[in-house]
Amino acid sequence: MDTEIRILGSGTSTGIPMLGCHCGTCTSSDARDQRDRSSIMLTAGGRHVVVDTTPEFRYQMLRAQVDDIEAVLLTHHHADHIHGLDDLRQFTLKSGRTIPVYGPPESMSWVKEHFSYIWNAPQVGGGLPKVEMAAIEGCFSVAGIRLRPIPVKHGVMNMYGYRTGNFAYISDVSEIPPASWDLLTGLDVLVIDAVRRKPHKTHFCVDAAVETARKLEVKQTYLTHLSHHLRHEDLVAELPDGIEPAYDGLSFRIQADCA
Repeated sequence: MDTEIRILGSGTSTGIPMLGCHCGTCTSSDARDQRDRSSIMLTAGGRHVVVDTTPEFRYQMLRAQVDDIEAVLLTHHHADHIHGLDDLRQFTLKSGRTIPVYGPPESMSWVKEHFSYIWNAPQVGGGLPKVEMAAIEGCFSVAGIRLRPIPVKHGVMNMYGYRTGNFAYISDVSEIPPASWDLLTGLDVLVIDAVRRKPHKTHFCVDAAVETARKLEVKQTYLTHLSHHLRHEDLVAELPDGIEPAYDGLSFRIQADCA
């Protein structure tokens, strides 16, 4: 199935520019250095699926001119990936339907506990998103697309990347377990974490991301979750062929698996 991938955000947890920072990246006039928190959107047959609801989720949907969301996939439950969840309410109020939210079992339990007001409203009045949490551990289908979660480690946390067809997205990763390498063979396009040049305890650095792309023999790789230590034009100049920095608004097409 022909599917568009849109990079909604390509930045690390602080976003770029960072508050109170006046470094070369944070003050850059290059629009590609202005990065929302990391997320993507898959669009097939006019139906939209978002991976992660960042703090900028509302603005991302306005910029993308999206009027409805079919489903949300969560990679994990850190603040920079879920704190836009409440903004799903406008979509559910407009459509009257419930939006399914898929993700790792641990993250589904965490969200239900920490966003408990959604299901146990403390008072009458005020809008609430109509969402249904759906823990997944294997392949599942949404909006006509067949998806497979890719278990990876983010520090000590278990989280998911996602694969469909010839494409995979892994936003936060410090280790890919042996069993998950087999789930990533035969990729044409990979979007993967590369937070900075120096090694990091909970994220791939640029060298680790490049090494992973080479090991998997991916045709085209985009680096995401980029910090202010990385200027777009510098990365373009230094990265090998077939590997580029992602940027907010970047879009490309892939062949997704049909449900």
